[in-house]
Amino acid sequence: MIAKRLMLIEPPFYRLYKKTFALVKYPLGLGYLAAVAMRDTDWTVQAYNADFCADNEAVSLGHMAGQGYETYLASLRDPASQPVWGEVKAAIAEFRPGVVGISAKTQNFACVRLVARLVKELDPTIPVIVGGPHASMARAQLLECPDIDVVAIGEGEETLVELLRTLEAGKDLARVNGIVFRGDDGRTITTPPRLNLPDLDTLPFPHSSAPAALKDYDKYPPGAFRFVFATRGCPYGCEFCGSRNIWSRKVRYRSPANVIAELKALRALGVKSVHFDDDTFGIARKNIEALCAGIRDEMPGLPWSCETTVNLIDAESVGWMKQAGCTLIQIGVESGNDAMLRRIHKNITIAKALEAARLISDSGITVQTFFMAGFPEETEETLADTRAAIRAIRSDEILFSIFTPYPSTDTFNYLREKGLVADDYDVSLYNHQSPENCFSVHIPRDRFRILMQEMVAEVDALNRAKKRSLVWRLRKRGLLDDFRRKGAAAVVARLGRFLGRLAWSR
Repeated sequence: MIAKRLMLIEPPFYRLYKKTFALVKYPLGLGYLAAVAMRDTDWTVQAYNADFCADNEAVSLGHMAGQGYETYLASLRDPASQPVWGEVKAAIAEFRPGVVGISAKTQNFACVRLVARLVKELDPTIPVIVGGPHASMARAQLLECPDIDVVAIGEGEETLVELLRTLEAGKDLARVNGIVFRGDDGRTITTPPRLNLPDLDTLPFPHSSAPAALKDYDKYPPGAFRFVFATRGCPYGCEFCGSRNIWSRKVRYRSPANVIAELKALRALGVKSVHFDDDTFGIARKNIEALCAGIRDEMPGLPWSCETTVNLIDAESVGWMKQAGCTLIQIGVESGNDAMLRRIHKNITIAKALEAARLISDSGITVQTFFMAGFPEETEETLADTRAAIRAIRSDEILFSIFTPYPSTDTFNYLREKGLVADDYDVSLYNHQSPENCFSVHIPRDRFRILMQEMVAEVDALNRAKKRSLVWRLRKRGLLDDFRRKGAAAVVARLGRFLGRLAWSR
């Protein structure tokens, strides 16, 4: 008889690059799964973020692309050399799960395999279920790992509950929709797809499970619980993105009242600000307006941030967000070349992106912009355009990455056709900061790496210069915004205190 003890694991990833790096976050996927399993079953549930450590420092992407990358590879080649794997094995042994669920992203799938191996070393009869973004993209390929028993595809809450009940009853897994598993005869069996939840308001809040379920809950700062989903799904067709494989392109919205109820509960926990983790915040203008009005009226003074698309940014929408307390907006620009933007189906122009960033900046909201280089059809000319856009855009911080192909995306399939992704493609070697990344049809590898090093160095220098800027530091403290709204007299005292601290710090 199976032990009714479920362990949900976020594998270590950042900790493999440096032991003091960490994911200081209650992962929303684990939070939703744990909360639903606790509500809808009588199983004992533990959520374990193995990528968290209490004594941590901010993750440095430069370190990940440099010295840290070799440390990461060594930790995969020789797990015994890294203490984190001993921690993971000890945590599993201590909880004694009857079922283990592991969250898989493409970048951490090698870590998923190692966690699954540790489970089977402790008890080969424990079923190992893998879900998450990579599971939804790679699907049956995950069963090539002998330690993975079931792959959950798409939205996982109802699937997990049905899996637990089916395993508990000893019944055939083929009755559970939305999974791929290995049958008794070794054949791969794929069940019918599961329909997405029609009403997201029926889901419990992720943080509600944390006090009872989250391992080492008392070691997490309140900010680890500040992440919120207001929607699921993204209607856009960016060919490098795998989001549609998880949530589909149909957008589902939580009601503003439901979101605000969660925000109130988070504030009661001591959370000082929130970030909307949606792929694209709002999507529909009426949704942005309604949600912003609710936050403005019922949560005054709550700072929040989000990521949205250039196409949703105009003076009116930025005004709604500003009035509701939004302090930071992230927008995806990716390329500075219009032809490349069309090629990747980004559906924006660089002129529109520059204008969106200006509107956000002029409103007093901090703006961060995502840029990505190294798309398959890139040329040195398109990369030069991206560098020019990075210099020109009104952005408080540039978030730069190197293109990485995700399985099942249009771009991945294109690269397979071009021979740039082989059958033995190892996803563990590639992430958006990996020095191994080079998927360019037109630029030789050696030249590509030189260009990427130049771009990374230039972006780092720009970001450092922005942070040294007096204007930037005033903006971060809200002084420029106060000046616009209240006039000089209202900010003299605050400005004096700031300049005094600045002089002392030097």
